[in-house]
Amino acid sequence: MLAKKLKKTDIKVGELATGQALTVPIYKLIPDEISGPSVYIQANVHGAEVQGNAVIFQLLKQLEQSHLNSVVTLVPLANPMGINQKSGEFTLGRFDPITGVNWNREYLEHEFDIEVWYLKHQHETDDVLIAKFRDKLLSNCVERLENPWGTSTGKRLATELQKMGHQADIVLDLHTGPKSCKHLYCPEYSLKDAGFFSIPYTLVIPNDFAGAMDEAMFCPWWKLSDVAKQFGRSLKVAVNAFTMELASQERIDLEDAKVDADGIMAYLSHRKVFDNNRQPLDMPRYGCLLKNYKKFHAPHAGMVEYLAELGKPLSADKPLVSLLRMDRYGTDEELQYLSLPTRSVPILHFASAAVHQGTELYKVMTDVFEIR
Repeated sequence: MLAKKLKKTDIKVGELATGQALTVPIYKLIPDEISGPSVYIQANVHGAEVQGNAVIFQLLKQLEQSHLNSVVTLVPLANPMGINQKSGEFTLGRFDPITGVNWNREYLEHEFDIEVWYLKHQHETDDVLIAKFRDKLLSNCVERLENPWGTSTGKRLATELQKMGHQADIVLDLHTGPKSCKHLYCPEYSLKDAGFFSIPYTLVIPNDFAGAMDEAMFCPWWKLSDVAKQFGRSLKVAVNAFTMELASQERIDLEDAKVDADGIMAYLSHRKVFDNNRQPLDMPRYGCLLKNYKKFHAPHAGMVEYLAELGKPLSADKPLVSLLRMDRYGTDEELQYLSLPTRSVPILHFASAAVHQGTELYKVMTDVFEIR
């Protein structure tokens, strides 16, 4: 069915001190008849991570020409405060400037007893059970927003976005790293889906909530499925959610965005969101468990040359960085080459060459396996 005309609305997510409303644009495509899973895609929760907006642009161009079976909601520019948080030529907006909390760690963790809830509703059919559970998640978000004691700027933004995400069956949160190769955060139960996206590396995440959007979306549904299994019922995990890291921040590349949009379209085609059959890009894909995704911190301060190429395997005997100490010129500490104790794949590194002791220089995958 051809989609109806694209609808644009705006949602208020906060106010500035001078009273102006902070709003986010919402684009929605609604088919004449709905038979497929609903989709929610957002970008730019972190201010400098702008490439996701280009991907949404490319998706809109393709989705408007598609025979949709599903409601598709796309939310670019999801954090107006973070996007406008500039210092000189750089965008700082990774952390709420009021509280210092990461904007992507403010989502609501649903802490109600899911086992008690399930036992109360276990007589329902799967469809009714899923609908009632979704209503419960949405009501929790409303309660947070209507708390008589108020809520913080970051939590208000996150909860408004979370409300929209909870109304969908497929959720994609588009991010980038500081200096990064492309990688995907994928829940363990949905690892086979990683083969549809145009992304070479996948981090396989467990059912643990750490505050991020993807976890806020799938963790309660995964727990509901596990609880049902304990009582002898096979209940699918009703929501799939992924975080896509689209290379480095502070860049827009429309051609590269088309590659990532094509991968998303391949996944949405697989899920019957639209009628056209779209094949994923033929490419090798690798993964590692989140527990094997390691951080390397600077043992000393100094000026760093990042030697390891992102997305390329690095043996243990090869240097990761060189560390220049001009204050130690003429000593054996003037220039050091640092390596890791194990084979790895560097995924991202710190953006600046000037680092404090303890700076997180690299994140690397270890115990990497091929995804087939």
